[in-house]
Amino acid sequence: MKLPVTFEALIEEADRLDLYKKLILQLNKDFLLANIDLDFHEEILPSSLKLLLHETVYNLIQEKFTEYLNLLYIIDVSEKQVKALEGNDILKLSQDVSFLILKREWQKVWFRNNY
Repeated sequence: MKLPVTFEALIEEADRLDLYKKLILQLNKDFLLANIDLDFHEEILPSSLKLLLHETVYNLIQEKFTEYLNLLYIIDVSEKQVKALEGNDILKLSQDVSFLILKREWQKVWFRNNY
């Protein structure tokens, strides 16, 4: 499996394989497991998904860091990848982490669909 390198490529592939709704359901499931009050509507537009996820991750980093770490653990985002990100700009960091979250969730959905 070759992971998409941009948000747009990820969404395009999810749409092409008709797995976008499953991606949203997986996000909802993992956010619920992390006790984070965020529930994406199944019909959410990709642009809204990106914005809402980014905003949520930003707020978690700023205000609820323990919950942020718990979310990354539950989703199983690579610690190595997170540590490799530039941490000086929290806005950029939260955007990059949001994409890492989406990529990991996409892996789960893709593997479940194919195996």
